[in-house]
Amino acid sequence: MSSRTSSLQFQLNRVPTRLPAPERERLLAKPGFGAIFTEHMVRIRWNAERGWHDAELTAYAPLSLDPGTAVLHYAQAVFEGLKAFRQADGGVAAFRPDAHASRFRRSARRLALPELPEETFLEAIDLLVEADHAWVPSAPDHSLYLRPLMYASEVSLSVHPADDVTFLLIASPSGPYFPRGVKPVTVWLTEDYSRAAPGGTGAAKTGGNYAGGLLAQAQAAEHGCDQVVWLDSFEHRWVEEMGGMNLCFVFGHGDTARVMTPALTGTLLPGITRDSLLTLGRDLGYETEEGRINVDEWRAGCEDGSLTEVFACGTAAVITPVAAVKSARASWTIGNGGPGEVSMRLRQALVEIQRGAASDPHGWLHHARVSFER
Repeated sequence: MSSRTSSLQFQLNRVPTRLPAPERERLLAKPGFGAIFTEHMVRIRWNAERGWHDAELTAYAPLSLDPGTAVLHYAQAVFEGLKAFRQADGGVAAFRPDAHASRFRRSARRLALPELPEETFLEAIDLLVEADHAWVPSAPDHSLYLRPLMYASEVSLSVHPADDVTFLLIASPSGPYFPRGVKPVTVWLTEDYSRAAPGGTGAAKTGGNYAGGLLAQAQAAEHGCDQVVWLDSFEHRWVEEMGGMNLCFVFGHGDTARVMTPALTGTLLPGITRDSLLTLGRDLGYETEEGRINVDEWRAGCEDGSLTEVFACGTAAVITPVAAVKSARASWTIGNGGPGEVSMRLRQALVEIQRGAASDPHGWLHHARVSFER
């Protein structure tokens, strides 16, 4: 049993036979992104009568769902995405799991799901990383991607907040999210579709937000673009996000550069990477702010040279430079079309902290209790 941080007792049901080390190392050499999974997962159940119960670390295995399971019909589900990194000293640390635990609770609240206590969320991370730490890659730009999720597991076609809910935590050793690595992308400004509206679920990390974006992403691809940029749902002129990532705009050059990201209005996801980069930007001496920018200002800033860099940021890809913009009415290039100096400096500062190659002044790393043996 384990109850190191949580009031729940976790049953530890480890797999009896582990994958041989040579086979594991073969998989870790080219893991892709989200394509392979470790040997264990965490599962916790909830119902209206008992609350959270039956917490366990168990073997990673397929789920068996009744066709009437509520999540299949009404999409009452939330998830998170965070990473654990192999450290310079050989250990393993998760990056800002406390911030992800807090956002997971906020997302659950918005989807009328029970809120998992943050200490339980963190213990689930501890238990899974401890059990499967040998799966944490050590190659640059590789990590152990952690996916907590919660869904309505009640069997019912009645539309109501579910009385039975399941929490799962799975892990996937992964390489770069974009196969090309840190390469600038071209984006399409969609005026036909909206990601979120005031009062909606834009600030929650829920699958429906992503499903609703797939058609716009396909539209972007039809126009030769890598990603879609979302505009506000009312005027279709104020910039919000890129695909599933936050956007940042850099004005000026060098030490006097200013980094601006669209303010959180309730329609944007409050990204953990976004927040981290704003903090690191201030640490590096840049002026940082949360504001707003419309399409005309974006284009004019690129044409007169005042807007020098644009990048998207998120857990999966860290930082993705934006090279060019297309829309139904215009197209333009950002800077020289390559990765910007400020963008790459911010990325390097963040990655060095995540991997233990630099000091961690903000206490963002959560070190796992693992042996250094692999």
